[in-house]
Amino acid sequence: MATSGAKSSLLGGLGHWWGVLAGALLIGAWVNEAAGPAVIIALSAAVLLWFFFQAPVTCGAPTRGRTDGCRNNATGMLMGCHIRQHRWQKLKMLFLRRQVREFCSGLFSDGKAALVILAAAGSFVSGLVALVPGVVIR
Repeated sequence: MATSGAKSSLLGGLGHWWGVLAGALLIGAWVNEAAGPAVIIALSAAVLLWFFFQAPVTCGAPTRGRTDGCRNNATGMLMGCHIRQHRWQKLKMLFLRRQVREFCSGLFSDGKAALVILAAAGSFVSGLVALVPGVVIR
């Protein structure tokens, strides 16, 4: 029997979006005063890991024929698509001074990427606030 080659999982396509659930739990942890800073820091770290390595976004690696970069699906803002060279190009963009601007300009390329960036920025700020003792936002 021939299959389509698509991966089947228990959650279907929602397994890629577990970071959004972690973000919702992070918001709930901030609302619930019983959750301590350790829970908030752990959820913030989980959302950041999802952002860097598993969030479904477009690749955006520089290519010869396109000015907006590769349009293949990728996992995470630091990882490229299925093309091995694109993975190295994305990581290299963070360390080469001339290419950091290109990397940052591609962060808000579409709605999906903007949602992922805002979730990551919020979780980073949340983790920093939870680390600083005595700082409470009310």
